[in-house]
Amino acid sequence: MILGLFGILLSLALLITLAYRGMSIIIAAPLCALVAMLFSGAPVLVNYTDTFMPALADFVAQYFPLFLTGAIFGKLMTVSGYATDLATVITRWVGSKRAMLATVLTTALLTYGGISVFVVVFVMFPLARELFRQAGIPRRLIPGAIAHGMLTFTMTALPGSPQVQNIIPGQAFETNTFAAPGAGILGGTVIFILGMLWLERRKRSLSAAGEAFPDPTDAERRAVAAAARTQSAGPGAAVSSSQPPRTAAQPDADQAPALTPPNHLVPFIPILLVFVINFGCTVLLFPAMDWDYLGDYETSLGERSGVWAVLCAMLGAILSILLLNIRNLRRILSEVTQGAKDSLMPIFNTASEVGYGAVIASLAAFAIIRDGIFGISENALVTSAVSTSTIAGVTGSASGGMTIALNALGDDLKAMAADQGITMEAMHRITAMASGGLDSMPHNGAVITLLLVCGMTHRESYKDVGVVSLVIPVLVTAALIPLVLAVGAF
Repeated sequence: MILGLFGILLSLALLITLAYRGMSIIIAAPLCALVAMLFSGAPVLVNYTDTFMPALADFVAQYFPLFLTGAIFGKLMTVSGYATDLATVITRWVGSKRAMLATVLTTALLTYGGISVFVVVFVMFPLARELFRQAGIPRRLIPGAIAHGMLTFTMTALPGSPQVQNIIPGQAFETNTFAAPGAGILGGTVIFILGMLWLERRKRSLSAAGEAFPDPTDAERRAVAAAARTQSAGPGAAVSSSQPPRTAAQPDADQAPALTPPNHLVPFIPILLVFVINFGCTVLLFPAMDWDYLGDYETSLGERSGVWAVLCAMLGAILSILLLNIRNLRRILSEVTQGAKDSLMPIFNTASEVGYGAVIASLAAFAIIRDGIFGISENALVTSAVSTSTIAGVTGSASGGMTIALNALGDDLKAMAADQGITMEAMHRITAMASGGLDSMPHNGAVITLLLVCGMTHRESYKDVGVVSLVIPVLVTAALIPLVLAVGAF
């Protein structure tokens, strides 16, 4: 048993290391599961085919439509120019000098509007880059501003968020995405305010130290990139050192989005539709319908309403973009295929982590970890938050960690909550918020992607990403638990 426990811990450490070094989780997760199985003496082949793969497939089967529609929606918002127009309108409202706030609000709108966090990164960076350049804000703060808008209050706290992190708890607790709206709004508001205070403080500090948009590190970065291009091009190759390195998602300076004021608020229509349709299906339409036939499918409205409502909302938003751009329908439709392709890597990364978690949970040594988690507190709300946050931190994934935790402990947590008089709505909201904290460790896939797209290193920008998306959400969630226990879900 001790050797098996060591194997689990070793596999976790290996998973973190491989993810941090950039290995795809699709490969790293089964390799790390293999390490745990070998130390536990568990049969390898049957665990892979009968434990790892079914868990992976089940996650894909449940959530692929959400990842697919979210990625397509994000692509259509980009090619239609609506994402740029949103940034322009918001910048006009808050003022060009508040580019930081404009970036956070635009990112938050896109995330709350249903675009997957993995897609929002690519949508937002060109916009944020231009906003920060015009305002002279240090470039190293771009990842922190985008992370604050997409990985915090809009992802897990605000009621009705169509992100998968707010849908997964509904599958376990038979709740919907609007569970505990008061607690979610309160927690989300505090997270937003504290995050903005930190980012503004950092902006003043860096500006006082002489940093502007062309960070002092840019010169060094250009020199390194130029040397690399020279080496790869071969002797005698002419390479200009005046151009900074770019990622695939990073346009040339002369290709930066032109933030000219739009003459309408049409871009807000698809975002608004996501909320309206999601709310309407959840609160009005679905409860009024007859779902007796669901018993034939061994499911219930409580288990599926969250997914179905968000799926209807995303389809409605996509249809609205197509109708609003009917004159350019052929060009718009040509991007749907690319949007579909963009959904594959994020969902299979997460599903592979879920498969890894299923293997770990099946090992005999996992009982020690399980008992240790339940020994932390006798309160269901605290236990759910701690287990979800811990596993999300280890795997570097909010959705993956929460799925693993709820698959392994969900039934016990429901029973504990029922015995203690804790509502499932409270369990939903706290569990969702707890997933969005420690998940933002340096090896988190979204964090790595964010820094890569922005052309920043962990050393340059992770401090701000970590504070706004890890430290603040963890502290706010911890402070919210006793309030919910005292007054109940609200």
